[in-house]
Formats: sequence, C-alpha cells, structure tokens
Amino acid sequence: MSQDKLLNIALESAKKAGVEVMKYYRQGNYTAETKADESPVTSADLAANDILMDQLKTLTPDIPIISEEVGTVQLNERKDWSRYWLLDPIDGTGEFIIGSGDFAVNIALVENGWPTLGVIHAPDHCLTYYGQKNLGAFKDNNQASHAIRVAEYQENRRIKVAISRRHQLELMGQYLNSEYDYDYVALGSCSLKNCLIAEGGADCYLRVGVTGEWDTGASQCILEQAGGDIIDSEFNPLSYNKRESLLNPDFVSLGARDFPWQKIIKAHRKVYE
Repeated sequence: MSQDKLLNIALESAKKAGVEVMKYYRQGNYTAETKADESPVTSADLAANDILMDQLKTLTPDIPIISEEVGTVQLNERKDWSRYWLLDPIDGTGEFIIGSGDFAVNIALVENGWPTLGVIHAPDHCLTYYGQKNLGAFKDNNQASHAIRVAEYQENRRIKVAISRRHQLELMGQYLNSEYDYDYVALGSCSLKNCLIAEGGADCYLRVGVTGEWDTGASQCILEQAGGDIIDSEFNPLSYNKRESLLNPDFVSLGARDFPWQKIIKAHRKVYE
C-alpha cells in the first residue's frame, strides 16, 4: 500500500474518531475513571479507540496496532514488527474533562523503530496537523491545508517555551539556563504543544513526568518534518518498540536545530523502565 494511501487512511480515521469524541464532549455524557498509572480515562477515550481499531484493522489488516487503551503487547511478540500503528485515542484526556478543548486524536505509523507518519486531529479546534517522512508537515483548518515550519533562530531574541496550563513555572528554572530570556505559552495536550513548535508558535517544550510512546509518536514525525526534534533529557534520540515498557523517559521538544539548545537546556536524567 502506498504512503499516500496510508496517510489518507490515518487522516480519515482520526477525523472519524474525532466526530465521536465531540458527541461525548458536547453532551458531557461520559464516565471517567483513574487508571493504574493515575492518568484519567473516559468512555470517550474508549469509544475513540474502538473506532480507530475498527478502521485500521479493516483498511490495513496486515499492519499491527499498539494503542494506549489496549493491553500492552509483549516485546517478544512485537520486537520484529517492521511497522505498526501507534495510537493515542485522546491525548489530553484531562483537558477533555475540564472542557478546555485542548485534546487530540493521535495516530502514528512507526517503521523500523521510527515514526514516519503522524496525524494529530484536534476536533474542538477544527484543526488537523499531519506529517510524513520526505513529504513535510502541514496544518489543515478544514478549509485549506498549508505547510508549517519551526520558527527561525535569531540571536538574543526571547525563547518561547510551551507549558501546560497547570505547569509550575518554578520547575522550569531547574532546566532552563537563566542567561536567556523566556516567554511562556500555555496549551493543553502534549501533542498540541509539539505542533505549536512545529508551526513556529513556540520554540521548545520540556516534559518531566510519565508519558508513553503513543504521546510522542505522531508529533515526533510532524515536528521533525517541520525542522525540529524530540529527544530525551540527555539529548539522545527517543526509542520506539525497543523495550518491554512503552513508557518514555523525560523528553524535550525542540524547534530550529541551530538554536544552542545544549546551552539553553540543562540535561538531566530520569528514565522510566
């Protein structure tokens, strides 16, 4: 199956799941629970997951799937997969619950251990970001689609840091070099903050805490195609489908590659096994 066809399948699937999510969101008629890792999950997450799984199993039956909302596939079963879908049915479930609108359906295609296709659909904002290896990164507002690019580096300008609305700014002081000047841009889900960097609205995002590979897969492809990167907190590449655990280490999302990032951000180590 061609790469164009796979991208169209991912786009259509994400938007179909988004329609279902918005039914729950507008009506407020959903249940919410706390998972073992203390993250929230709602009936909307599970409904979106059902749609994505059904769509992708039907349209691409030869491509296996990993989803946040499905039991983990053991490493010895998946380690030899040459490609697979990686799903987060709702990234930003907490934002869904509080009604901010900053949540998204995430679909990535991982090939040979690296995301080569990413779709992030934010249904309440009527926005879709997508990227594909060797194609570029794009933003679609349901009326038109245009290419996006990270903001250019300019010496001595203030650096825009994407943060959560509930982020403690004092925490950033542990990781950002005080010799530089910063502005902070608040936004909800992890993937939408990465897309903000991809379209030039922020320069970096530091994530300290537990995330899964499904939180970064789609936006990693989009950000890389827009000229940025996602790396771990020691400036090493993230890995996909290499460990028994699908949890990420702390990570940093970066814009233009000519920023002096290793001076701006202090490396630290905290890895989830």
